[in-house]
Amino acid sequence: MAKKTKLNNLLIIALVLVGVMALVILVGIFLPKPKEVLQGQAETSDYRISSKVPSRVKELKVKTGDKVKAGDTLVIMDSPEVMAKMQQAEAAEAAARAIEQKAQNGARQQEIQGAFELWQKALAGLEVAQKTYDRVARLFDEGVIPAQKRDEAEAQLKAMQATEKAAHSQYEMAKEGARNEDKAAARAQVQRAKGAISEVEGYMKETVLLATADGTVTEVFPKVGELVGQGAPIMNIARTDDVRFIFNVREDYLPGMTVGTELMVYMPALDRELKVRITAINVMGSYATWKATKALDQYDLKTFEVTAMPLNQADIKDVLAGMTAIIK
Repeated sequence: MAKKTKLNNLLIIALVLVGVMALVILVGIFLPKPKEVLQGQAETSDYRISSKVPSRVKELKVKTGDKVKAGDTLVIMDSPEVMAKMQQAEAAEAAARAIEQKAQNGARQQEIQGAFELWQKALAGLEVAQKTYDRVARLFDEGVIPAQKRDEAEAQLKAMQATEKAAHSQYEMAKEGARNEDKAAARAQVQRAKGAISEVEGYMKETVLLATADGTVTEVFPKVGELVGQGAPIMNIARTDDVRFIFNVREDYLPGMTVGTELMVYMPALDRELKVRITAINVMGSYATWKATKALDQYDLKTFEVTAMPLNQADIKDVLAGMTAIIK
């Protein structure tokens, strides 16, 4: 009797198990399956602010989290060396201008007058030498004096002629002023000095750092008073006008997703949906993106990176890098 009761109990348990299994199978078949969710995140393009010259941080106009517009002043740097270079460049320009002015103006009036007087002196000496030679030549022709005296007078005449020519050349050169080549060289020196000033002015502009695009300050690296080297980053800014959404999608979820497909993306942080368009689908190179499914379908699944861009720029003004994006 006890043995028969035990068999009945086992039979009841088996029937209950079969019923439960059948119920689970029916629920799995007829209940609606939950929607698959593809989760990604928002990404932005970043740019870094840095200075071209070594300088010290004098003032930080913004802090982490602040929103900035293109042209806003972000950092004021202090560089005494740049100011010293500006003074040197300005002094060099003043000297070059003075040299150019001297070349353009030529000799002073006193120098021209002095050259003229020397020429007149040479003319007077030439006149005396000419008269002396004429008298000596007549006396020689009359046989009064020897040929040596005539030759001495002739040599003196030629010497005075050369002296007069030299004095006249000096006078003409004084009137003409500097040579054209010297004037051109002086002008070139002025242009060179101007270039040096422009270079230093460029360095001075680098002591006031401005935002080059709209964005949000995500990191500030140095503190006020710290020395920053040439090209060292001072702060990082995420561009708010360049937002994209990145999703890692397994290839069995790719049907219906092509470049140009428009989708709705839900942003939990903003509690709203954004309309986006797929702009790129790229295979991810890492082996870790493979999913083995050979036990089920006899093939492996690989993951692709899907990039989507917002259709309306006004929708992304509050989107920050790293925010979760969901495609249902």
